[in-house]
Amino acid sequence: MNKLQTLRQKKEEAQLGGGKDKIEAQHKKGKLSARERIERLIDNGTFEEIGMLVTHRSNDFGLENQKIPGDGVVTGFGKINGRDVVIFSQDFSVLGGSLSEAHAEKICKIMDMAMKAGVPIIGLNDSGGARIQEGVVSLGGYADIFLRNTLASGVVPQISAILGPCAGGAVYSPAITDFIFMVKKTSYMFVTGPNVVKTVTREEVTSEELGGASTHSKLSGVAHVASENEEECFADIKKLLSFLPQNNSEKPPKVVTKDPVNRQEEKLEKIIPENPARPYDMKEIIFGCADHAEFFEVHKEFAKNIIVGFARFGGYAAGVIANQPKYLAGVLDNDASIKAARFIRFCDAFNIPLLTFVDVPGFMPGTEQEKHGIIRNGAKLLFAYCEATVPKITIITRKAYGGAYDVMSSKHIRGDMNFAWPSAEIAVMGPHGAAEIFLKKEIDKAKDKEKALAEKVKEYTEKFANPYAAAERGYIDDVIEPGETRLRIVRALEMLEHKVDTNPKKKHGNIPL
Repeated sequence: MNKLQTLRQKKEEAQLGGGKDKIEAQHKKGKLSARERIERLIDNGTFEEIGMLVTHRSNDFGLENQKIPGDGVVTGFGKINGRDVVIFSQDFSVLGGSLSEAHAEKICKIMDMAMKAGVPIIGLNDSGGARIQEGVVSLGGYADIFLRNTLASGVVPQISAILGPCAGGAVYSPAITDFIFMVKKTSYMFVTGPNVVKTVTREEVTSEELGGASTHSKLSGVAHVASENEEECFADIKKLLSFLPQNNSEKPPKVVTKDPVNRQEEKLEKIIPENPARPYDMKEIIFGCADHAEFFEVHKEFAKNIIVGFARFGGYAAGVIANQPKYLAGVLDNDASIKAARFIRFCDAFNIPLLTFVDVPGFMPGTEQEKHGIIRNGAKLLFAYCEATVPKITIITRKAYGGAYDVMSSKHIRGDMNFAWPSAEIAVMGPHGAAEIFLKKEIDKAKDKEKALAEKVKEYTEKFANPYAAAERGYIDDVIEPGETRLRIVRALEMLEHKVDTNPKKKHGNIPL
């Protein structure tokens, strides 16, 4: 056999991973192979593999007879929609995708490359965890990856797709990355699996209940997007990347849109109910203002009382944060505060403007909220908005009460352009509660207490439950008609495109984690 034939044979062997039978087993579970995943995600013909012939260096516990080229992970670089990325795809057909010393070195190599080149890192995770037969060197390999995840944070976007069972150390690298995608019924994340849980706590639980896509996208908030299948997952990743810059020294890509900037949305004129206690869907306002009514929402099923995601306005990408009156009246609770704070910090790290729609009655009261740290968690949201130096545009549609008014990108915490609709109510609290508290003595003295209360509520409403007192002081830059919101957003983004703002020199702030 000549040298060329030897090379071809070795590469053919590497292409098969753990073998055709194990790849077929993946297919039966509704999962693609490691290489098929890359083919679906990366632009056709652009993938360049690195480390195809790497093998592990362990000879213990029979591993000397299981040396497969590639060692359970496909690594390299390519393009997605014409833009460079680095990518690794773990191969479950090779020793369960377990991470060895060599496997980790391959991942670290492309992560180092991404940092130098300034391109996003995409990890397709399908691993049972550390390779037990290698002992501490596999644990060291995980730590090497964790360090690079941390150093890359805020420098290049990091996206993780969980495409199989990921346990132990295999979950912490994705947890440090910016966005986690999971696939329903085929992907799982947990620190320890159901068997260990049963042994330690005697709790019987399925993999799906413990760490499935539904659990992490709805309850824990670990996953940002839960896709129906792998194909949908890759389409979602491509969509997300379209809003992001390549690195922290670039701005998000601006696109040409055919959606008229001055498009009037008459339906917005009637969206706020006459009764201030009635809910409405804030997403209708987002859709009404965004280019072509397109909005890519993340954390869709988690903490539904606040909305976060990406949209374009006149071709400019923006991160959207919006209270959702449809759920819990749009109140800020622990989960909503954490969800929004992390999203804001991501956008600020990557020069993505922040657009905030406000309809918030305040922070959620109660013993459960206090026990779980609403003060600390609410402060995270406040810290994130205060710290952000990207363009910040705020639209108050209805309620902006109490400290929540301050927190939601108000003028006082460096909001650049702050608008309000005529329906806005900007006050310390709602008229009814305010009248009952500070006008209580006057009401108690009245013969007809109900009538007196109604009169005081009306008086407070006329004085404070409107946008004009704030506008008179310059806390609101303009009171605008709802139908012109899109135009005002686009004009603000245009004006703020080259905004420069800085924070005091420091190593880093101490966000109340």
